[in-house]
Amino acid sequence: MKIQILGTGCPKCKKLTQHAEEAVKALGLNAEIEKVTQISDIMKFGVMMTPALAVDGTVKSVGKLLSVEEIKGLLK
Repeated sequence: MKIQILGTGCPKCKKLTQHAEEAVKALGLNAEIEKVTQISDIMKFGVMMTPALAVDGTVKSVGKLLSVEEIKGLLK
């Protein structure tokens, strides 16, 4: 599983990364977490607001700081 955090490095983007790491650990998943910070790469996903979260290349959330529980729900 590949989880991508789309954002330029703002505080919400960093917090979303932290929440994703906690969710993966809590669920005991083997997942790669990648930060996508280049605007051109973020736009390839069709995302215009950050932070955003994608799982295996599919955007699951845009413009929202998801909680650990919300991310766990997306990963199950």
